[in-house]
Amino acid sequence: MSLTIETGFTEDERARAATLYWQAFGAKLGRVLGPQDRALSFLQPILNPEFALVARDDAGQILGMAGFKTADGGLVDGGLRDLARAYGPLGALWRGVLLLALERKAEPGVFQMDGIFVAAEARGQGVGGKLLDAVLAAATQEGCRVVRLDVIDINPRAQALYERKGFVGAGRRYTGPLRHVFGFRSALRMECTAKVSRTCPPRAPAT
Repeated sequence: MSLTIETGFTEDERARAATLYWQAFGAKLGRVLGPQDRALSFLQPILNPEFALVARDDAGQILGMAGFKTADGGLVDGGLRDLARAYGPLGALWRGVLLLALERKAEPGVFQMDGIFVAAEARGQGVGGKLLDAVLAAATQEGCRVVRLDVIDINPRAQALYERKGFVGAGRRYTGPLRHVFGFRSALRMECTAKVSRTCPPRAPAT
C-alpha cells in the first residue's frame, strides 16, 4: 500500500480526524468525554492540524495520524472553555479535573507525542510504523533530542511497535483509583533519542 505522510489536515478532514481519534481512544476516555456524539462535538473543533502528521492513501483518504506536542501547542488543544461549550460549566469542571491526570507537559528538547491512531481498515499494514518514522524525523527537524510517549498497560501491541522502533521504558505512572474511570492501571513512559536515521538506537532504561 502506497502512503504519503504530511503535516496537517484540512477543515474538510476535521470530522474524520476526530472520528479516528475517538475510535482509538474512546475506550479510555469514554466515561469522561462520552457519549460519542458529545465527545465528537468537543474534539472536532479543538484538534490542531499544525501538530499532526497525517498518513493518506493514494486517493488522499486519511488512514492514520500521529499527534505531537511542543511548547507551542499540541494536537488536542482544548481547555475548560472548550469543555464547557460541549458539556456545560459544571460538566467542564469535573471533566477538566479528571483529564489533568492524563496531561503530559511539554519540556524543552522533548518531542512529546500526543496520540497515534490508525483507521480500523488500515491496521496491520504498516501505517503506524511509518507514522513513527515520520515522528522521529520531525523531532530531528525541530531540534529535539528525545521523543517521548506513553503507552497504557492494556495495549501490548502498541508497546511492541514502539520497542521495535527503539523506544525503551523510562518510568511508569499508576492511575490508582482512577483505573475505574480510564480502564487501565498504569502507563509506561517510553523514550527514544531522535536521530537523523529515523530509527533510534536503544537507550539504557532509566533507573
